[in-house]
Amino acid sequence: MNEVLISKEEMQKVLKAVFLKYSFSETQALTLAKIHTESTLDGITSHGINRVPVFIDYVRRGLINIGASPTKIAEMGSMERWDGNLGSGVLNAITATDRAISLAKNHGMGLVALRNTNHWMRGGTYGWQAANQDCIAIMFTNTTPNMPAWGGKHNRIGNNPLVIAIPRKEGQIVLDMAMSQFSFGKMESLHLKNETLPFNGGWDSHDQLSKNPKDIIDSGRAIPVGYWKGSALSMILDMLATLLSAGSSTFKIGQKGSETAISQVFLCIDPSVFSDKELQEELINEIIAYTKDVDPMKKGGATFYPGERTLAVRAKNRKEGMKVSSKIWNEILALAR
Repeated sequence: MNEVLISKEEMQKVLKAVFLKYSFSETQALTLAKIHTESTLDGITSHGINRVPVFIDYVRRGLINIGASPTKIAEMGSMERWDGNLGSGVLNAITATDRAISLAKNHGMGLVALRNTNHWMRGGTYGWQAANQDCIAIMFTNTTPNMPAWGGKHNRIGNNPLVIAIPRKEGQIVLDMAMSQFSFGKMESLHLKNETLPFNGGWDSHDQLSKNPKDIIDSGRAIPVGYWKGSALSMILDMLATLLSAGSSTFKIGQKGSETAISQVFLCIDPSVFSDKELQEELINEIIAYTKDVDPMKKGGATFYPGERTLAVRAKNRKEGMKVSSKIWNEILALAR
């Protein structure tokens, strides 16, 4: 794959121009450009720069309501239910995370259930957002059906990303994982590079497990992480998001023909209520140190805590620039013109 090096400043400037062209406000355009750029800076091109053409296609098709803002429709103490009114998934998720953080600061814990929203792009964005405000976060979303439940042949469950974040002085801990062994965005990125998956990622059209991302994208059948365990966890996350938000389930989303009107949950916890921050840091660092104190399976290898490699990639890309598919970047430039 041909690649170009793009600086953070250049990417954000071009993306802002794209979003302004498609009628987002100055503030909205800047926020969207910042989020897509930061995801790319952290090495998540699949849900950063690579998703922009898809996002604009949804805008053109009227699936994303540019002028919409999320509205609160129910509240009970530290829990609230919101409607995203089919607005930008990124802008809605930022609002929901901010509100969950605010509730956590007031009550020790805050939960916002959001319905009728759109793809939040990189879910880890909101984990970092919460951790940077010294909050623990547990967040998840449902999706269109893109995996078969274990034992079934047809897609009935979503890859339903799960995010768990823990604030830490020496580097935030952020887990961001899909329920599929590999996200479809990751498979798209590898396909653009003509690379194969390191492990089987799903089934091809002949019902054979495959490492070829194109085969899996074409079949539309990814494999659940942990096989039957991931299948069960996907179903549970879908149930929770649907019940708490009173929104659309993976079943209902699948009937729409496009991944829209999805349901999400944002749970934040303020650990400062326990007044033992130094002990909390000590306990977390103890776990990390124990995990790292091990002989690597391969020479030069190492173990990492969730989010550790993201920090390293971020620093490298800030210094050297971000590698972006020439094909994708040319699409972005065309959208900006």
